[in-house]
Amino acid sequence: MEQHILIEDVSPSIDCGRYPVKRVAGESCVVRATIFRDGHDIIRASVKWRRESARRFADAPMSPINPGLDLWQGEFPLEEVARYVFTVEAWTDRYASWLADLKKRVDAGYEDVRSEVAEGLALIAEAEDLAQGEDRKALEAARRALQAAVANPRQAHAAASSPGLLERMGRLQPRLDAVSHPSKFEVHALPQRARFGAWYELFVRSQGTEPGKSGTFLDAERRLRDIRDMGFDVVYLAPIHPVGTTKRKGRNNTLQAAPDDPGSPWAIGSERGGHTAIEPAIGTIKDFDRFVDAAKGLGMEVALDFAIQASPDHPWVKDHPEWFYRRPDGTIKYAENPPKKYEDIYPVIFDTSDREGLWEELLRTVLFWIGHGVRIFRVDNPHTKPLPFWEWFISKVHEERPDVVFLSEAFTRPPMMKALAKLGFVQSYTYFTWRNTKQELADYLTELTQSEMREFFMPNFFTNTPDILTEYLQKGGRPAFKVRLVLAATLSPSYGIYSGFELLENVPVRPGSEEYLNSEKYEIRVRDWDRPGNIKEFVARVNRIRQENPALHHLTNLKFFPTDNEQILLYGKVMPDCSNVILVAVNLDPLNPHHCTATVPPEEIGVPPGGGYEVCDLLTGARYTWSRDNYVRLVPEVEPAHILRVERRF
Repeated sequence: MEQHILIEDVSPSIDCGRYPVKRVAGESCVVRATIFRDGHDIIRASVKWRRESARRFADAPMSPINPGLDLWQGEFPLEEVARYVFTVEAWTDRYASWLADLKKRVDAGYEDVRSEVAEGLALIAEAEDLAQGEDRKALEAARRALQAAVANPRQAHAAASSPGLLERMGRLQPRLDAVSHPSKFEVHALPQRARFGAWYELFVRSQGTEPGKSGTFLDAERRLRDIRDMGFDVVYLAPIHPVGTTKRKGRNNTLQAAPDDPGSPWAIGSERGGHTAIEPAIGTIKDFDRFVDAAKGLGMEVALDFAIQASPDHPWVKDHPEWFYRRPDGTIKYAENPPKKYEDIYPVIFDTSDREGLWEELLRTVLFWIGHGVRIFRVDNPHTKPLPFWEWFISKVHEERPDVVFLSEAFTRPPMMKALAKLGFVQSYTYFTWRNTKQELADYLTELTQSEMREFFMPNFFTNTPDILTEYLQKGGRPAFKVRLVLAATLSPSYGIYSGFELLENVPVRPGSEEYLNSEKYEIRVRDWDRPGNIKEFVARVNRIRQENPALHHLTNLKFFPTDNEQILLYGKVMPDCSNVILVAVNLDPLNPHHCTATVPPEEIGVPPGGGYEVCDLLTGARYTWSRDNYVRLVPEVEPAHILRVERRF
């Protein structure tokens, strides 16, 4: 049989189905495709879908949403955290095509349609032979009713058009010329935390109260309630493994360490163990398990740092020397990013003769921590490792635990960042940290939300990290911290801060550097977490606003609105039914007041053209009456932003 039907432009898909798209479990996956055939026969289509582990496909109907362009749409449920496979199938609905032809003849006044009715009777009989039970009985009765009406064209058409008959014929008639798209497309249904969450990064050893003495998991556990009260969902720990002593770095990254300097946690491994061991100064695996349980008891999850590197003292160096690069003089090459040198760290080489052993050891490492309750991993510098490794590694982990979230810490070229997201990294660090102007933010967020990236790139906006103290935070004072917090927390469903942000820590090691002075990467810090001037209450308020407003739980519902001042950014997030509408206005200049006219087309937020609405500033409680054009003035030292919720329309 010749193929008459074409199926094109199936979405969602990434690189023609090469990689899975990302969605969240509990929602539906909406599928679209261009479907057409030659001639005038009527076609039907469906989404064929199944869990990746299942054998049989289920069937979800598709309907035309733009007949003029032959665009069809259907959807299927993502009931649990898992990987799903789908494709699109289309076929000729011979009964509907016959019925449409019969109607034309009846409407044209034909007095004899017995020959045409005979064709319809044959189609019903064909479906009747395949049916069972009540369906078979109903089809038999419908066939007899049509036969009885054969002499009267209009009665015959009415009998052939009965709703019950149409439903059964659509479901039961054979799909003789069914065509499936040649590709199978994948969807990774992820846990809610993959899309929405507030991260708090800390060093366990800096959670104590005694200067010069390492904090422990018990000290960190005592801080959990304070972190929870600020509204954070994820507690991300810098490496917790034994720290090497060879070539240990001193304070502020000096080459010579004092006897009491703890070294960098990223110099992983000592005689006490490697990536599956814990630094003795901060506790034991039993203490870690207790910490994880305590976090879960407060509604938080623990994220671990996964850095594929070793100190010179790591057991891997002795047991697997082939995993490291040796210079001609026999010494092992340490990590470098000129002019920076990391003599305390050996990078692992993936072009090793023991490729299988290395890959399996790294998989074993992550599975070990999964066994101790960890479901989130922040991966250090994944762009310096081979892409085939990550695709294999993440897929192997997801075979056992599809709910595990991997965050890619790859501040590198856009194609590499995108490739890592496509092949399996659930979340990604972004360039948000360095996007400060109105145009920069609008352009970058438009790319994230409106391009193909929306299908696979789930951003996590960090305001700062142990390596990144931006010039904006160094020079902008208290308002700058509030501005960056509001932007991160409301532009992206997932965002994070590195501890000390709430205390407004902003002193660089030297002018022009993004490194912190007295960085806790190289020393134990003791802080007064309630010291005067902190913005903990502001952080808690913003996180509470996020929790209470579902529009902020999504990324692709972002809309930018015009203002006549380049220092004021205005944007909104709107639920599809407009049940929750959030408008955010931010003064991007932390040093000076600014005002503007902010234009919000009412129809964009569910307000009739020409209508007005009342908004409540969720940061201050103030209420305003808004319409299309609105006056906004923001004084940084008072409050540099509005987070407005539409409360009432009129």
